[in-house]
Amino acid sequence: MSIGKTIAEQMEHASWIRRMFEIGDRMKRERGEENVFDFTLGNPDGEPPEEVVSALRRVADENRPRSHAYMPNAGFPAVRSVIAGQLSRRTGLAYTADHILMTVGSAGAINVVLKSLLDPGDEVIILVPFFPEYQFYIENHSGRMVLVETDDEFQPDIGRIEAAITPRTKPIILNSPNNPTGVVYSTGFLRDLEALIAGLDHPVTVIADETYRSLAFDGLTLPEVPSILPRTVVAYSWSKALAIPGERIGYLALSPRLPELEALRNACTFANRTLGFINAPAVWQWVMVEVADLKIDPRSYQEKRDLLWKGLTRIGYKVTKPQGAFYMFPQAPIPDDLAFVRGLMDHGILAVPGAGFGRSGYFRLSLTAPRSSIERALPGFERALHKM
Repeated sequence: MSIGKTIAEQMEHASWIRRMFEIGDRMKRERGEENVFDFTLGNPDGEPPEEVVSALRRVADENRPRSHAYMPNAGFPAVRSVIAGQLSRRTGLAYTADHILMTVGSAGAINVVLKSLLDPGDEVIILVPFFPEYQFYIENHSGRMVLVETDDEFQPDIGRIEAAITPRTKPIILNSPNNPTGVVYSTGFLRDLEALIAGLDHPVTVIADETYRSLAFDGLTLPEVPSILPRTVVAYSWSKALAIPGERIGYLALSPRLPELEALRNACTFANRTLGFINAPAVWQWVMVEVADLKIDPRSYQEKRDLLWKGLTRIGYKVTKPQGAFYMFPQAPIPDDLAFVRGLMDHGILAVPGAGFGRSGYFRLSLTAPRSSIERALPGFERALHKM
C-alpha cells in the first residue's frame, strides 16, 4: 500500500514534541524512570478537579432523553447559550448561542474556521515561534503558512506583520499565552493590529487561540481580543483549564461584530460536519454547562516557573520569563539547538529543540514536569551549559 506524498512529507517533518516524547519513553526503559527528567509534552500534571468528575457522574447518571443522540452540528443550543453568557460578561459584547460552535477541542475549532476561510493558496500569518501543528492545520485546507518573526522577547512587531500581508492573506493566528514561550501579547499590540487590519482593502480575520487563557501568572489580566479586534474568532479548549486534554472539548466563538457573521457561522457549522467531527462530544457538552467557569489553580505552574526560571538564570541561561501557559523557552548556549538538546540527553534531560517551533537556537521546557524533577535536573542543566 502506498500513502499520499503530502502526508508522507508531513510525517517526515512531524512534531519534535512527539518525537522527543517517544525518545523519552525509550530512555526511561533503558535508564530507569527516576533517572530521566522529561520536559517534553504539555500534558497537565495532576487529575481533573473533583467538580469535573462529579459533574461527569451526574450527567451520565441522569441520562437525559436523547442525550447521546444527534444534535445540531454546532452543539446543544442550551450549552452554547451558557458559553455565550460567559463571553458576554467577560467582553461586554452581545454574544448569543448563534455565535458559538461547540468543537472537538481548540484543534477542531481552528481546523473548522480554516476550512471555512481558505481557498487553495490563501495565506495564513503565524508568529514565530509557533505551535508546530499550525502548519499541518493550514496544509489540511490547502493554505500556505507565512511566518513572521517576533523580537528577542518574543513580542510581535506590527511592522513585520504589515510587510507580510498580501492580497492572499486571509487569517492571522494569535496564540496568547503562547506555546512555546509563555509570553502574553499586550493590549497595545492588539490595538495596533486593529488599526492595521481596519486600513486594509480586503478582510483579514484574527483567529485567537486561547487554549492557555486560564493559565496566566502573577495575577495578570489578559486583554479580551474580541473587544479590541472586531474581526475575531476565538478558539478555546478546556484541555488545559481543567486538565482534560484527552476529552477533546472546546468551542469556536464568532465575534458579534464580524461583518460576515451569518455567512461564516453557516460555513463553520457545515465544515464541522464535513470534516468528520459531526459535533462535539455530547456528554462533555453537558458537563461544561456545570463546570465551564471552573479552572485549575495556575499557582502550581507559577511556582514551578519561578523555580526553573531562577535556577536556569542563576546558572547562566538567557530565559524570557513566561507570563502564562506552562512552557519555558530558554536560549541554547550554542546556535545548534539540536546538538544542545542531544547534549542534555547525556544528563537525562529531555527537551524539545526550538527548530520544531520555527526558532532555532532555543529549546522548550514544559512546566508540567514534577517539581522534584526540576530540582534534580538543575545540576544537569548546569553541567550541559559548562560543557558547551
